[in-house]
This record gives sequence, C-alpha cells and structure tokens, in this order.
Amino acid sequence: MRAGRRLVAIVVAALTMLVGFGLPASAHPKPQTSGTRSLATVLAKDGAGFDRNPNDFDIADNAVAAVLAAKPTSPVAVLADGTTPLTAFLPTDRAFTRLAQDLTGKRYRSERAVFTDLATTLGVDTIESVLLYHVVPGATITAKQALRSNGAVLQTALPGATLTVTVRHHRVSLVDADTDARDPRIVRFDLNKGNLQIAHGIDRVLRPVDLPGGR
Repeated sequence: MRAGRRLVAIVVAALTMLVGFGLPASAHPKPQTSGTRSLATVLAKDGAGFDRNPNDFDIADNAVAAVLAAKPTSPVAVLADGTTPLTAFLPTDRAFTRLAQDLTGKRYRSERAVFTDLATTLGVDTIESVLLYHVVPGATITAKQALRSNGAVLQTALPGATLTVTVRHHRVSLVDADTDARDPRIVRFDLNKGNLQIAHGIDRVLRPVDLPGGR
C-alpha cells in the first residue's frame, strides 16, 4: 500500500505541474456533422449505477458526475454541451480497473469498489485532469479519419498535454505520457456518430504523466 500511495502522490504532483502550461491552438478537422446530442447524454443512457459489464462506461460516467458535482464550472462540463464539437476517448470499466490495480496493487470484484478507490486516492482535482486528458476539443474525429491519422498530434483539453495517434494494421493506438505502460487502443469506434461530439472506447486509461512501472 505504501507503493500505491507513492504512485498517487506522483500522479497528483505531476498533473499539478502540467496545469498552466498551455500549447498553441492546433488545427483540427472541421466538423461535418450537425447533431447536438452530448456525450454526457450517451454516458447516462444506461443509468448512473454500476454493473458487471467491463466493456461499457459506468465508471467514466460516474467520474464525470463526481467532478461536476464538486466543481460545477469545471471544463469537464463541455461533455454536456452538445453544440461544442469534440472527440473523447472513453476508457472502459475494465480500463479503469487496470488503472486502479496499478495504483493500489489490489484486485477488484466490483466497479463500485474501483470507482470508490480511485475517487478516494486520487481526489476530484486529479480525476478532473485525467478526464480532460481524454478530450480533444474542437474536433469531431470519426473512425475513418482516425485510421488515416498515423503520427497526428492531438492537443487535449488538459493544458500542455498532447496525444499522438499511431495506426498499425488497422488498429489505432494513442501514445500518452507514460513510457512504460502499454499504449491504449481504440476498441469501440464512433459512439454518438452524426453529432458534433463523438467518442471512441479505449482499453486503458490515458496517463498524462509517466508512472513508474505500469502495464
């Protein structure tokens, strides 16, 4: 548990340093869709509870809700504004479980336990930063575009933090700041397609800092 606490402290300290170091606005593809259903609506469609399906987004949904409950003016609120174009990379519940295991060294039997431990150990400010690292503002990037974007650098909603797209054998991965852990892969494409806000499911949580170890 001491090792887990050290990892949490490193995450919090490094994310604090990231905030405030902005990058110039990058060029994004112009949105070619006009629907205004928000991603928050998509996340909430199966209710706010937890289940035993590791491939949906219950933990992400509850993380967004927790941040907005504590900080109503958080930039995370953009996920509820369907008139603002963006692309979000949504970690599945299994992805959040992997992160929690790396941070705490524990094994988990329920999504609720994963969410509770992450909320307790990381805190709302760090969760907010992690969520913002999964959002690319101003861009509605479809699967077709993503598959043609090998090497593209995406500026995220977390100031100073970028992602790099890699495409190999029709598989899209996202290179984050963690050099040790395996890069997250897109496992579900085009959630909320036809709207200005689109999402793709990923199999690991994007890490805006380089954690020791990791999987």
